[in-house]
Amino acid sequence: MENRIMEKVGIYEFMAEPFHCDFQGKLFMGHLGNHMLNAADFHSTDRGFGMRYLMTIQRSWVLSRLAIEMEEMPSQYTKFNVETWVEGAMRYFTNRNFRVVGKTENGEEKVFGYGRSVWAMIDTESRQPTDILSIHDGAINQWIEKEKPCPIEKGGRVKMSDNAEFIRTIDTHYNDVDINGHINSVKYIEHVLDLWPLEWYKEHFLKRFEIAYVAEAHEGDRLSFYREQTGEQEYCVRIMRSDGTETCRSKLMFA
Repeated sequence: MENRIMEKVGIYEFMAEPFHCDFQGKLFMGHLGNHMLNAADFHSTDRGFGMRYLMTIQRSWVLSRLAIEMEEMPSQYTKFNVETWVEGAMRYFTNRNFRVVGKTENGEEKVFGYGRSVWAMIDTESRQPTDILSIHDGAINQWIEKEKPCPIEKGGRVKMSDNAEFIRTIDTHYNDVDINGHINSVKYIEHVLDLWPLEWYKEHFLKRFEIAYVAEAHEGDRLSFYREQTGEQEYCVRIMRSDGTETCRSKLMFA
């Protein structure tokens, strides 16, 4: 899986499998997000602070923010690496970065894009944040890599007005739920991207995708989607639970 087992940067190989690609033969953004989350889990598990260990002490990582910015999406059958590293760790949050890189036909390095993420650690019983630095006496600190560049902006606060247009409400089911028992982070990405029709994607490339998770939703919750154009080729989306609680916000920049 990884070339350099215990260096600070983890390198994991994936392939743009044809059934994970869209009508243009390009990897779905949701599947790329999934590969990033898998790389994060492989990296943290190898170094002793991954889900496999955390589950034994009633702890779990939860994704708080994710920003992905791409120059190009990998085409079907393309092999590529997701590199990942921890940029910083605080008591309740840790910052993790990603680089998506492959090779050209000439064998030269080809950078597809980058990602930035923020994670929290929760107690699986109370669902409250817990001290990341208490795990193995702050062992995560020895894996922090500050020198490797990640040239994209961090995900900021997604600002929306009350004038956002209601688009649709969906039901949530078995396939929406992840190992933490709440709606899967990547499923939100897929549901947001479904707010635009196929014709839109024939003319527009999704350059940057940001999502900030606010509150959990669970199987059976109905989710309502509100969309607002906030700039040229820039849109924001708010997702609300049926009880009126906001679950997350997203920002999309098309090219």
